[in-house]
Amino acid sequence: KSKDSRRKLFYLSLIEHSMRLPPHRLNLPLDEAVKIELETLFLDKVIAKLGLCISVYDIRSIKGGFIFPGDGASTCTVEFRLIVFRPFVGEIIVAKLKESDANDLRLTLGFFYDIYIPVHLLPSPSRFESDTNNKNQGRWIWDFGEADAQSEEPRFVIDGTDQIKFQVYSVSYTSIPLEQPENSKPFAPMVITGSTDNDGLGPVSWWEEAEMVQEES
Repeated sequence: KSKDSRRKLFYLSLIEHSMRLPPHRLNLPLDEAVKIELETLFLDKVIAKLGLCISVYDIRSIKGGFIFPGDGASTCTVEFRLIVFRPFVGEIIVAKLKESDANDLRLTLGFFYDIYIPVHLLPSPSRFESDTNNKNQGRWIWDFGEADAQSEEPRFVIDGTDQIKFQVYSVSYTSIPLEQPENSKPFAPMVITGSTDNDGLGPVSWWEEAEMVQEES
């Protein structure tokens, strides 16, 4: 069971968990042994409705330590706090582009890679330009205003050269599928869907340029 703190990008979650300490951990101090085992169990794992476990923050209590007949392991109940990543809907986050195809953008935070911006949540109107060397990859272009008269290169391109600001549209948790359809995305237990279809969202350079123009005028 868990008790969450105030919702934010990273937060502390209080967990109570019954765990088994394997015999090879019993030669360590109890707190150290428990923390190592908790990190093995929880770090980089997704807990549904809770988020991605980043770190064991502290251990509040350890109860029990029973060794059952025929089992060399110790069983105890631990109350501890985890640092958990789970943004809330509507939150603004800055990420980097990982890849893009005709269906969506995929963004990364460096420690979390399953952030998708689907076509209908990109700035409108947008169009996809395929890579000549790889038809499955390419770049998205926001067709806002006219192209620079001095160049045919579009102005509002999403190509990964700078950071991308997006708004969290939804956070979903998926069960492991019995069958993985061919050419489907890799399974991800936690997926963030984002939107860049609003003022101030998208590559940060778009809006830095707009601010410079306003200041000059």
